[in-house]
Amino acid sequence: MTPVSPGNYLSQAHLERLGADVQRPVYGRATLRPRIVHFGPGAFHRAHQAWFVEKLLADDDRWSICGVSLRSSDVRDALAPQDGLYTLATLDEQISYQVIGALREILVAPQEPENVLNRLSAPTTRVVTITVTEKGYCLDAKGALDTTHTDIQSDLRAPQLPTSLIGYLVEGLRRRRAAGSEPLTLISCDNLTDNGTRLSRAVCQLAELRDPSLARWIEDHASFPRTMVDSITPATTDALRERVKGVLGMEDRWPVQRESFVQWVLEDRLAVGGPDWASAGVIVTDDVAAYDHAKLRLLNGAHSSLAYLGLLAGHETVADAMKDERLCSLVTTMMKEDVRPTLRTPRGLDLDAYIDAILRRFRNPAIRHALAQIAWDGSQKLPFRLLGTIADNLEAGRPIERLCIPVAGWMHFVRRQAARGERVTDPLSERLFEIGGACENRARHDVPAFLGLETVFPASLVREETFRNGLAQAYDELAIEG
Repeated sequence: MTPVSPGNYLSQAHLERLGADVQRPVYGRATLRPRIVHFGPGAFHRAHQAWFVEKLLADDDRWSICGVSLRSSDVRDALAPQDGLYTLATLDEQISYQVIGALREILVAPQEPENVLNRLSAPTTRVVTITVTEKGYCLDAKGALDTTHTDIQSDLRAPQLPTSLIGYLVEGLRRRRAAGSEPLTLISCDNLTDNGTRLSRAVCQLAELRDPSLARWIEDHASFPRTMVDSITPATTDALRERVKGVLGMEDRWPVQRESFVQWVLEDRLAVGGPDWASAGVIVTDDVAAYDHAKLRLLNGAHSSLAYLGLLAGHETVADAMKDERLCSLVTTMMKEDVRPTLRTPRGLDLDAYIDAILRRFRNPAIRHALAQIAWDGSQKLPFRLLGTIADNLEAGRPIERLCIPVAGWMHFVRRQAARGERVTDPLSERLFEIGGACENRARHDVPAFLGLETVFPASLVREETFRNGLAQAYDELAIEG
């Protein structure tokens, strides 16, 4: 390792000091001009989409990124002194380090809204990508634009000084129309079901409220492909910063880390003139829904199962939980025998190989993926990750006993947190705290209270006696253990 001198930070001027074992940009950065605008330049974007753009830049130096933060200046303040450079640590059986140079500019929207709008409306900008989490879209419970949201109300009052993501997109598109700019591709990379359609609907709804003709123009001149993204990306820690400093021989204010597996599936509905995403390893297909469905039920469903059952068993991380032979066997069998039959195989994906890859990823000891973090927002995740699979198996006459176990595990997780006087991280936190606090650790008393959560458990599923009985049995069995 190279000794670290005081004040020695990663920057363009210091790239030549890096050891040969650290990858660095292979293109000239001085002439890069951003043609991709990205909202939400957090850790996942910098470990995922920016990495794909870095691959693009090796052969095509037109596609650097302007990152836009809608709230905090933290990323800009950390990376601007580093010329936008940061380190990606890939942690697996083999560990590697790469300095990423694709992020050429970082803007903080509340401080420089006009610069953001200029980037969106610039004729050279051809792509907008987004990772702002579900709440950043200002949607209501039905997935439509929430016109009562304070940010949307602000955007309607002062449309040329937007506040929300949707407000910025609509005003940017309005300016593109006025300037006669080329079509634009807007790509939601957040874990929203049918994310492209939801983004399109929200943008067109706000445009309709401003100017119906603008909404029609957007429908004709903007593309909103669906997408699916996947790579486990734990939060940056001080331990990672120290590790990276030891390798680089200099400080990196905000490195990121992820596993070696990385996947981006993009719907083949892109405006002309954009990047050749496929050349960078992006899967461009007309079958995104099947990929998304497989990920949601196999990867995410198994993740939630490990989280709730692993926490009940006293484990802290996914890798720790996978060392529990009984738990590992349960999740493996569930994926292969209970989840896989509900899936349509996406073109180009071997589901058996995909399951094996997921299990290998879960065992990766180099990634410390906290079960407690995966357990967040269970009321929002369970319907898509587990309950849909249960409903499909019931309809097909297949057994559901194993699938009921992680659902019961979530109930016990809520119960135990409430018994400690702690609220779970969840949009229904207060209601769950009330239910958990009233639990008696007996299915007959506890389970009906949870099943009364109509936004979590569909009435059609609650009416199924097989489901109620399977859930009660699993709950009582876990009560004995936990």
